[in-house]
Amino acid sequence: MSSSFSETNRISLIWRHPLYQKHCKKIQELEKDRIFCRHTPEHFLDVARLMYIYSLENKLNLSREIIYATALLHDIGRAQQYLSGISHDIAGAEIAGKILADLHFTEQEKEEILSAISQHRTDGSDNVLAMLLYKADNCLLYTSPSPRDGLLS
Repeated sequence: MSSSFSETNRISLIWRHPLYQKHCKKIQELEKDRIFCRHTPEHFLDVARLMYIYSLENKLNLSREIIYATALLHDIGRAQQYLSGISHDIAGAEIAGKILADLHFTEQEKEEILSAISQHRTDGSDNVLAMLLYKADNCLLYTSPSPRDGLLS
């Protein structure tokens, strides 16, 4: 089995994981009337693509798979924030930990991903993966249509 296949497989396993699907559906339900900055699968993939581009531009030696896993999981705690007030980065790291525990990520990979998720609301200056996540997520925040654009009366 080629390494490319196994990488793709692990990302697919995240996507199809029942806990991931449950939380994604709940986020979609809770944000159905939200006009701006929705946390859709498109958002997760946009963040992943930007992170990967930034990684290549800066010649960082980061695995595409780790970047995509981090991006897919970074906002998975949004529903918990809406429902119980727990910060989505903290809730997300907890949920992501459960998902990653079921998959074939090493302890080091899990630690890297969970650390980036829990730090993604700060610049993560001591964590390169968190820094990429912060930059990509905020780039989308400020380039997507938002109420700040004066589009709402």
